[in-house]
Amino acid sequence: MTSAAIQIDQLYFSPPGGIGTYVRNLVPALAAQDPSLDIALFHARFGRGQQPPERWVRDFWVEELPASIRSLYPRWNLLAMPRLPSSLRSREVLHATSPAAIPPASRDQRLVVTVHDLAFEEFPSAFNRTWRTMFRMGLRAAVRRADAIITPSRNTAEDLLSHTDVDPTRVHVIPLAATLGASSSDPEPTLDRLGITRPYVFFLGTLEKRKNLLRLVRAYRRLAATGAPHSLVLTGTMGWGSDELLREIELPGPGHVIRTGELGPAELDDVFRAASVFVYPSIYEGFGLPVLEAMVRGIPTVCSNTSSLPEVVGDAALTVDPKSVSEMSEALAHLVSDHALARKLSEKARARAERFSWAETARRTLEIYSKAGSE
Repeated sequence: MTSAAIQIDQLYFSPPGGIGTYVRNLVPALAAQDPSLDIALFHARFGRGQQPPERWVRDFWVEELPASIRSLYPRWNLLAMPRLPSSLRSREVLHATSPAAIPPASRDQRLVVTVHDLAFEEFPSAFNRTWRTMFRMGLRAAVRRADAIITPSRNTAEDLLSHTDVDPTRVHVIPLAATLGASSSDPEPTLDRLGITRPYVFFLGTLEKRKNLLRLVRAYRRLAATGAPHSLVLTGTMGWGSDELLREIELPGPGHVIRTGELGPAELDDVFRAASVFVYPSIYEGFGLPVLEAMVRGIPTVCSNTSSLPEVVGDAALTVDPKSVSEMSEALAHLVSDHALARKLSEKARARAERFSWAETARRTLEIYSKAGSE
């Protein structure tokens, strides 16, 4: 394996989201794992003369395509046109890092597609019509044309197999890894600036309906009603269905709910490390990176027992039915009151988190690059 063309459109989105996180960590890890790999990055046009949005991108060959995603994505998915420039077609592997857009591979090129989740099928109302259609068209194109499809979890692989007629031998599960650097600095200045006081229960993620935050707030209110001094800190950008969440937060009730908005990496690390408990009650995930970030730092965690999350946490967290407010509240109560249990889960979390690394993700991705189309 000597060369690969990798799509990086998601880095230009605001926010880049989970796919942007994947690209941001995978590409440098691939280069570190195999320094001989000739990597070319490419993206659609996002404004004339726009520079790469992240500094690390400039360490690689970057090619801007002469059209926007509005023009390219539907034609790529439906017609496998227009062709990529010869500088990209000549690479041995073409990696589509999002199922929303499947660029056409040349005859001798291996096409690898990463399908992060099937939320657009499981929760179609969470997507506007344009993006829902784009993801569905892209998934059909991936199933037809890809030599290999990577998923971050067995659950996503099973979703893919149940929703499509893809050949199972072309589907490969490659887990992700934590992305935030963990420091040992004093988090108090960050907490003071954000108006957060300890102790608190922490959630990180887009504030959208499938994250199940209405039930989380209700479960937290039950915890607070028992006299627990913890606040609930919600960090992330506002997403689909967040108006209902805001109305719930504004209702009178015990406890204190704090919304920080989106935070930078150093701030996130501080808020993670100072949390008493991390909670992630999402109804559906393709992987669940925030849970892994908590585990790396040994933060006792409560998460859903659905989709990919049990794969990530194993026995290193308390898992609950995300549709049960009482079960969620009881699990939170256990962790804030039972210090021995919290310490045990903290130790287990750190140990389990060591199984995940971007070096391993890159190594297994390189294996797929080499094997794709030859099986």
